[in-house]
Amino acid sequence: MERAKNLILLHLCVVIFSLTSVFSKLASGEYVSGGLTNPMLYLYLFLMFLDCFIYAICWQKMIKRFPLNIGYANRSLYLVWSQLWAVLIFHETLTVRNVLGMLTVLVGVIVVSLSAEHGEKEREE
Repeated sequence: MERAKNLILLHLCVVIFSLTSVFSKLASGEYVSGGLTNPMLYLYLFLMFLDCFIYAICWQKMIKRFPLNIGYANRSLYLVWSQLWAVLIFHETLTVRNVLGMLTVLVGVIVVSLSAEHGEKEREE
């Protein structure tokens, strides 16, 4: 049960990190529409840096609970969340290549997680 809770918290950290790309894209749009004098540009830049700060604290706390290979493999799911935000917030379309790329990342995370779990069981025996 504790492991599941930790995995959920780890993925919450990844979701937080994925929001950085949302704020970055919003800031870019504000820059294009109003240049450096646009106050919304600075709001989104602030939110982007705040998001990175919150993520850094969360990540440091979470990485202590997992082997590095598990933590970093799961962090790569950032790509999946970024694609989800692109579709939901910016109404972008997913291509077959996007879906194949996300499936590749997902399979990689599963393989690394299962192999690490198998390695832990062997060490216990």
